[in-house]
Amino acid sequence: MRVDKFLWCVRYFKTRSVATNACKQGKVRLGDEILKPSKDVFPGDKLRVRKNQINYELEILDLPKSRVGAKLANIYVHDITPKEAFEKLELLKYSKDYYRKKGTGRPTKKDRRDIDEWFDTAEDDVKDKKDE
Repeated sequence: MRVDKFLWCVRYFKTRSVATNACKQGKVRLGDEILKPSKDVFPGDKLRVRKNQINYELEILDLPKSRVGAKLANIYVHDITPKEAFEKLELLKYSKDYYRKKGTGRPTKKDRRDIDEWFDTAEDDVKDKKDE
């Protein structure tokens, strides 16, 4: 079975064209080899799929005849992704937490002053390090 079709059948991608594009972009690997969408996969193969900033590691158990329901997907594929990958994603979410909510508009005068003050102190730190 083609790798793009397999990933679509076991519901790792919503559409087959999205799975095909992921293969073309080099986000699907078999070992160290980047797979083309038409590459055949077999039971026992271990795939690495990069999706949503997580490197999923999948072991193919069996090949489905067609797309399967979400509850049946684990019959055909075993997810062996380490927990550290998901923990890194959680840390990434916290690092992107900003002072202002997205879409609240332009910064207020107070926000602007705080931003300018922060940049001024950062520049002073850099100048102090250069002088030493």
